Amino acid sequence: MKRREKAERIQRMLESLYPETPVPLDHKNSFQLLVAVLMSAQTTDLKVNEVTPELFKQGPTAEKMATLEVEQIQAMIKQVGLAPTKAKNIKRLSELLIERHDGVIPNTFEELEALPGVGHKTAGVVLAQAFGIPAFPIDTHIHRLASRWGLSNGSNVERTEKDLKAIFPKHAWNDLHLQIIFFGREYCPARFHDLTTCPICSWAATKKRIAEEEKKNRTKSRRSK
Repeated sequence: MKRREKAERIQRMLESLYPETPVPLDHKNSFQLLVAVLMSAQTTDLKVNEVTPELFKQGPTAEKMATLEVEQIQAMIKQVGLAPTKAKNIKRLSELLIERHDGVIPNTFEELEALPGVGHKTAGVVLAQAFGIPAFPIDTHIHRLASRWGLSNGSNVERTEKDLKAIFPKHAWNDLHLQIIFFGREYCPARFHDLTTCPICSWAATKKRIAEEEKKNRTKSRRSK
């Protein structure tokens, strides 16, 4: 099966499974979304949603957040990974948003990526979810599944983004970004996954990939005993 044919079948399945694609990070405006996505690096969305209510109560906008001390921000987000660095970035990006953009979140990759702690993936999520701009952000989950499904060679996230944009229609990129994440969480976990029983891996993954992951699972299982 060619990649494009495989992509079309996968897209139909994901649309059937996840017709609605709610944003998993709680927020009330684009600034809060930016901060939440920044914090989600190396941290679960669930954990981010646990700490943001108090953070956004104290700093609901860039103007309010900029008045907080780094130590205050860090104390409120201490449960997330890399909290000290993220606190500094949240403080500084809030200041820069005021200095450069009058407190308004910019809607281009270049301007977003110029902010502290905002990489390409974070910028893509904000553009997709706050502005509806087609972006197809690639996180580790999507990168892994695209490789499992034979849609990309898995060499790096930049290659995965390029490959997925080439085989999926542009109007569907933003929904697919979330649909693939939802599918990964529900059916296609990173560890101890039986590809032969997966609704997509079972037919999309190559025999070689299935054998490789079976071998890895056996090795991990022996080490855990």
